[in-house]
Amino acid sequence: MKHVYFALLLLLLWSCNEEKPSRLFTSVAIESIYEDSLNIRALEIIDHTLAFSANKGFVGTVDLNSGKVFGTNIQYDSIHPEFRSIAHTATDVFVLSAGNPALLYKTGDNGKFELVYKEEDESVFYDAMTFWNDKEGIAIGDSMEGCLSIIVTRDGGLTWKKQECSALPKGIVGEGAFAASNTNIKVIGTKTWVATTYGRIYYSDDKANTWTVIPTPVLHAEATQGIYSLDFYNDKIGFAIGGDYTKPEITKKNKAVTVDGGNTWALVADKAAPGYKSCVQFIPNSKGKGLVAVGFTGISYSNDTGATWTKLSDEVFFTLRFKNDSVAYAAGKGRVSELIFK
Repeated sequence: MKHVYFALLLLLLWSCNEEKPSRLFTSVAIESIYEDSLNIRALEIIDHTLAFSANKGFVGTVDLNSGKVFGTNIQYDSIHPEFRSIAHTATDVFVLSAGNPALLYKTGDNGKFELVYKEEDESVFYDAMTFWNDKEGIAIGDSMEGCLSIIVTRDGGLTWKKQECSALPKGIVGEGAFAASNTNIKVIGTKTWVATTYGRIYYSDDKANTWTVIPTPVLHAEATQGIYSLDFYNDKIGFAIGGDYTKPEITKKNKAVTVDGGNTWALVADKAAPGYKSCVQFIPNSKGKGLVAVGFTGISYSNDTGATWTKLSDEVFFTLRFKNDSVAYAAGKGRVSELIFK
């Protein structure tokens, strides 16, 4: 009965949007704009600047008008942090490292990065970070002491506070998030969705003051399986993708869609390509139909909210952000590139 409900909702959604069909892409042109030996899994478009963070303590920016690249290496004691998260406000850029110690930096008044949060524990591992607005932001990490790790700022990133397990849903032993692309968290207005390794969605409608947990049909039978990435086109239409990076050919129970704000999820393209992907993003101005998913298995595209997919390229990328409805920027092993969809 649930599948009939979803089919009716999707039919209604698509019929309401028939007045302006989304663009159909058949190819993608790829141009490298930065190359290095780095492992880059997080990037953000900030006006006319592309900011990205990587391993070896590196944080870089690309001026999208001139193409000039600026970079800095952050070192904490003898450690060069592995940055897998990046976020920004109107005035500052933030980067957060994965692993122990967790190190969160922000750009200060002098333009240099300053440490604003540190957490030391053998189990600490942060996966993604974003901001609701210029004052309030959130970062999420793997479970510790019985609950997901969630830190929040309410003062523009000057200070961060970890939420107590008593205020969070009970976690599952070993539950966390995949730090693959900085896209297992999405915020729209006051709403927040966090995807976990167990195929569950942590949801808050009040900027992380209260939480509920929503199950999805995405498979988690092994530690390497679960939701790797999710995105929302608006506060109703969302998409989650995952799989198993050790068995990327598996296409069973790795793609799910919601049309009611994440309250319920249904599998799409089940047992059909693509398999494992590390990042999925909605295409702007596509009426919630256009999706692009990337990973080390290449670039795949859907024009029907994930019901069917076309592989556009074998090029390897870990993460992706759209500039507009035909241009995106992607990052991966050793490079950042511009992608032009045609």
